[in-house]
Amino acid sequence: MIYLDHAATTPCRPEVAEAMRPYFTEVWGNPSSVHTVGQEARQALDTARDTVARLIGARAEEIVFTGSGTEADNLALVGSFLQWRGRKNHLITAATEHHAVFHTAEWLRDWGAEVTVLPVDGEGRVSPDDVRAAIRPETFLVSIMAANNEIGTLAPVREIGAVCREAGVPFHTDAVQWAGALPLNVDDLGADMLVLTAHKFYGPKGIGMLYARRGTRFKPLLHGGGQERGRRPGTESVALAAGLARALELAVAEQPEGSSRIVALRDRLIDRVLSTIPDARLNGPRRDRLPNNAHFSFPGAESDLLVLNMDLDGVACSSGSACTAGAIEPSHVIKALGLPHECLMSALRLSLGRGTTEAEVDTALETLQALVGRLRGEDDASAGPIPPPRAAPSALPVP
Repeated sequence: MIYLDHAATTPCRPEVAEAMRPYFTEVWGNPSSVHTVGQEARQALDTARDTVARLIGARAEEIVFTGSGTEADNLALVGSFLQWRGRKNHLITAATEHHAVFHTAEWLRDWGAEVTVLPVDGEGRVSPDDVRAAIRPETFLVSIMAANNEIGTLAPVREIGAVCREAGVPFHTDAVQWAGALPLNVDDLGADMLVLTAHKFYGPKGIGMLYARRGTRFKPLLHGGGQERGRRPGTESVALAAGLARALELAVAEQPEGSSRIVALRDRLIDRVLSTIPDARLNGPRRDRLPNNAHFSFPGAESDLLVLNMDLDGVACSSGSACTAGAIEPSHVIKALGLPHECLMSALRLSLGRGTTEAEVDTALETLQALVGRLRGEDDASAGPIPPPRAAPSALPVP
């Protein structure tokens, strides 16, 4: 199997698995316990927190470990709403956010929040000027993702961060796809709250983190303990925290060389798709995109059939976010680009990884060329695709 769905998840590196192993079997204490067994675990947790903070330019006390990136996004948005409830109730976000933010904004609207959903241009970018114009005295948070998980567009996060800083409004960014792919420093990005999750950079599933700049106030979503300085109660997973820290450490160390190699492969794939498959369209910008992301539309070839038949031919890919796989409605992200209907229904994401080779890219391209031809009826119909399974429609987006 050629795996080209690294935006959905990445395999846990052996070095990361080894870094976690002792905390399952040897240093297994509860880090909240005061005895020696517990304090050994506490030391390991503190070391993981210190490592993560150092790698993103933060202080250790600004790192909150969570169960996922989705939980961390919810903690930022809902926690901020609860903190300011009764005084400020206005949230600003964008039409192309991950559902962890998009659906949370929709839920907050039901609880009395006013939500401004900013449009994006044809390549998926939010305008900093639009952010500036949308900020009001009652704005409690601006939430714009750093890099889009579907089409790979890099947001002008530094400029947006500067706008928010000037207005005195906290800026939250989902940087789940950014980490390990591009240099990451919270001050450079101008973020007051920033989210990562380990399984996007070859760490374990089941752990994410929220960076919250000192002085940024929010209420906890859970209650019952004082862990994570009272911001996320519950016994911490020392093993997963150690895994996140080790994975981020490796990703940061290898990022310059690794990203350069992946960009070359990505550009090879994009160039050949656009030059060899008639009417193929690249979604998102040509350059200012994630190093590993290539997102296309192939009018005349439906997304579900592309994904299913690519899999049957030995190539794992997706039509967009793994969180909405199987949905029969086109993604809200590509809808926001204003594309024609035939482009909305024929989207395909190919996301490369550290183990992807040139030969795999070429094989995937050959497979894709033949499949698009079959689906368009340009080749022998006897080798045609199987129909997609029926699925429930996805949740409605925020208006």
